[in-house]
Amino acid sequence: MPHRVDEGLVNTLKRVASVLKQAEVPFALAGSYAVYAHGGHSSDHDVDFVIREQDKERALQELAAVGFKVEQPPEDWLVKVFDEGRMVDLIYRPVEAPVTDDTLRDTSMLSVEAINMPVLSATQLMVHKLLSYTQHYCDFATGLPVARSLREQIDWERVRKETAKSPYAEAFLVLLDRLDVVPEPGGARLTVGG
Repeated sequence: MPHRVDEGLVNTLKRVASVLKQAEVPFALAGSYAVYAHGGHSSDHDVDFVIREQDKERALQELAAVGFKVEQPPEDWLVKVFDEGRMVDLIYRPVEAPVTDDTLRDTSMLSVEAINMPVLSATQLMVHKLLSYTQHYCDFATGLPVARSLREQIDWERVRKETAKSPYAEAFLVLLDRLDVVPEPGGARLTVGG
């Protein structure tokens, strides 16, 4: 989370988590607030939860019933809810892969601002961050604070395996090696071009 906590966003996060818990809609905290929950630092300023696509309508109904404004944007991988103008993304297909029961099991129960909730694992957060990099969006400055602050909690072998098809993830991992944040396996220093 940013150094200055946005109390309004924190309250909105807590309200959404409370409603989803009470309605027994499976979810997990994701994004920058999940990084914060793990004790890390993130440069983002929004609230993200992951849910399964089949739970989308019920989640929206439950949140609308307690006063959230609901929006179905043209993107086909998330829906948005608003609490006095504060936006929360409910993501059901991050990085082109659906949220599944396995995704929701890859979590830790953590106390986030005094509410216990499932939070995506540090490894899953790093995988999602790296797979979000594309030719249209490749800002490594968003991933470096996450990698540095959560590096001991991340299964880097799994990150390498799950992001192997992404040249952007590969470049980021080379950068982490060159900056001595996370060495490459086997201690062999990677260099550009092999």
